[in-house]
Amino acid sequence: MFGIDDPGIWMAYLLSFCCVAFAIWFGITRWNKEDNDSTNNNKEPEA
Repeated sequence: MFGIDDPGIWMAYLLSFCCVAFAIWFGITRWNKEDNDSTNNNKEPEA
């Protein structure tokens, strides 16, 4: 199929597409999540 007969090559392509799909999903779900420690640096320290 497509001139690639080795199953190892197909597994590498499949794994790379799965990694890309996971990265897209992860980026979309975590896009603007509030991270109180790193985004809220303007708080005054508690005395």
